[in-house]
Amino acid sequence: MPSVMKDLYPNGMVVRLRSKNNKYLFAGEDKISVTLVESDSSENVRWTVEFSYESDDIFRLKSCYGRYLTPSNQPFLLGLTGRKVLQMASRLDSSVEWELVEEGKDWVKLITRDGSFLRANGGLPPWKDTVTHDVPWAFQDLVLWDVQPVEIGDICVIL
Repeated sequence: MPSVMKDLYPNGMVVRLRSKNNKYLFAGEDKISVTLVESDSSENVRWTVEFSYESDDIFRLKSCYGRYLTPSNQPFLLGLTGRKVLQMASRLDSSVEWELVEEGKDWVKLITRDGSFLRANGGLPPWKDTVTHDVPWAFQDLVLWDVQPVEIGDICVIL
């Protein structure tokens, strides 16, 4: 059966991920951190889609620094839910893989191999503009993303 994900975002396509609070997933210049920003014009909000050899539904997102969006085991804040999401230069194994689940017409959820969701945090510091992963028990909108192909003129960028 053909993969909807692979049809929509072929291997090598460059995308931006916009959260429900209208901010974009941003690869930090330190080549480790991942945050949210309002502008979609930076190279740092561009992520290259790479599919796993195992399945057309499993993929990786590579930052402009060649590092992979990775759900870590590091707690975001001690005593609270949510673990850090980082850019990592790691082996191409399940630790850097995601699965996309469509949620309505325009939104998707990105799920880690262990079942947690990519989450865009808002509000006041220390949560403001942070990105974590966990299983949401409230605030379901925080795990919704709009995947936007990056276009130059009328041509989508595919590397």
